[in-house]
Amino acid sequence: MKSQLLKRFEDELQALERELKRELPQEIRRARELGDLRENAEYQAAKERQGLVQARIGMLQKRLSELALLNLDKIPRDRAAFGSTVHVREADGTSMVYRLVMPEDADVERGLISTASPIGRALVGKEEGDEVNVPTPNGQRSFELVKLVTIHDDNQQRG
Repeated sequence: MKSQLLKRFEDELQALERELKRELPQEIRRARELGDLRENAEYQAAKERQGLVQARIGMLQKRLSELALLNLDKIPRDRAAFGSTVHVREADGTSMVYRLVMPEDADVERGLISTASPIGRALVGKEEGDEVNVPTPNGQRSFELVKLVTIHDDNQQRG
């Protein structure tokens, strides 16, 4: 999981750096040739995109350095943490399966929830059988952690 995330970030970073160093300078140069820069929409759009690309590159570099420091040995083997798949049952009997991921990978529709989300924060550190109460805008939700597959269990099954 960690290596897939690293690869995806590195690929995106390469594409953005290529855009920043090759494509955007060409667009800016073409737009400058059109004349008055104050009323030049192409120039303004290219400069704005340049700022967005630089910001995204900075964020990706920061996230890559954080991931490089992520020590899988420090992730618990018996409690929910980053990379864990958790099977929970709500008080009304509804069952759900979530995977705890980094914020940029969160996709509730696919069952990927951030460790920084209210449910993710409530689940981190819990064990099978634990009750979890999560404050939400619609009131308190209660879950039981029915089954836990940690990142270590998942890697063993794949390996």
